[in-house]
Amino acid sequence: MSLIKSEKEIELMRESNMIVAETLRYIKSFIREGITTLELDREIEYYILSKNSIPAFKGYGGTRRRKGFPASACISVNEEVVHGIPSLRKLISGDIVSVDIGVLKNGYYGDSAFTFSVGEVSSKKQKLMKVTEESLYKGISKAIAGNVVNDISVAVQTHVEGSGYGVVRDLVGHGIGKSLHEEPAVPNFYSPASNSKLKAGMTIAIEPMVNYGDYAVKTLSDGWTIVTQDGEPSAHYEHTILITDGVPEVLTK
Repeated sequence: MSLIKSEKEIELMRESNMIVAETLRYIKSFIREGITTLELDREIEYYILSKNSIPAFKGYGGTRRRKGFPASACISVNEEVVHGIPSLRKLISGDIVSVDIGVLKNGYYGDSAFTFSVGEVSSKKQKLMKVTEESLYKGISKAIAGNVVNDISVAVQTHVEGSGYGVVRDLVGHGIGKSLHEEPAVPNFYSPASNSKLKAGMTIAIEPMVNYGDYAVKTLSDGWTIVTQDGEPSAHYEHTILITDGVPEVLTK
């Protein structure tokens, strides 16, 4: 599979990623104290289907050992890093909640995540969210044709660790297109293996996952939800971008 997208493919990816961005904007008004994460998921599914699109995460990743993801969005609260399964859990003031959404339309995927605050959030969590989102844009700024993946990775890691936080090592960003996860892997930390050259026409998802404390994580017994080992909060932001010969285009802006 070619990692370089044609103009036609790029237009299709713009469409699927625009729906992801619209869905995140739509769900923002529903995030409040008292709503359940399952109710949020139902609203997200409704919106995606209303755009004649498919929720990309629902049923994704099934293996012999576990069923595919059971919901349309990954909704992760506080110490949950990613892949939180929507449930009857009610949001309360002071929570932070990462909403990760994928869309499939016309054979191409879109993917983005944003961490929202619920009511009055502590300064501790506010700073974590701010640094994490900043690190995403630090990474995007290095997503230039001629650079290598590590240029993105080091930019994210330097900003996060320089602010005193931990960058998750067990999960990484990724290429995206006809498949939800394609090459190249895009770590948020330096890796000797991450020397793939970035070329115009590539589409990648950059997604810093940043813990207030240590970077170590673990998976809960549901087989999906990943949480911080030390119980400290985590934030997660993600954009799908197009590599160009100049400034990268954020497809999920």
